[in-house]
Amino acid sequence: MLVWNGRVTEPDPARMETADMHVEAVHHYPVPVERGFAFITDTRNWPKFWPGYVRLEEGSRWGAAGDTARLVTRLLGRERVLTMTVTAFEPNRLVRYTSTQPGLPDASHERQFEPGDGGFTYRLVVEFEPRPGFAGLFDRFVLARGVRRAFRQTFAALEDELA
Repeated sequence: MLVWNGRVTEPDPARMETADMHVEAVHHYPVPVERGFAFITDTRNWPKFWPGYVRLEEGSRWGAAGDTARLVTRLLGRERVLTMTVTAFEPNRLVRYTSTQPGLPDASHERQFEPGDGGFTYRLVVEFEPRPGFAGLFDRFVLARGVRRAFRQTFAALEDELA
């Protein structure tokens, strides 16, 4: 069971079986799902809510399956490139993508948009296989905690932007 923003939700058990690490959180926004989806998927808005955002590299695209975006973020004081490839893009419902970042395990991501209760519920999901050895300890504890922190920062920033 997950509790977020006063709402109780159950993680999807089928999704949790596909990767060793599954991090998920939800937040409700009191705006139409169409407005939330349009804002969140418009790359021009990413600097307003993406934790550590530095820039989006030239040629990045984000709006259909097969699109790839290269996002530069600041992590632990260093700039890092996060390469994301969209695998599913269903307007006002779902964005699914994979990511690679040097020094971290590859990950799969979902951004789910569920209309209801006078607005929409935004569900963030990240799954990854921890690396073997010592790096796997980092992935299981430090990386997973960092993903949760990024979720909280994203939700808070979106709360300000979508108010």
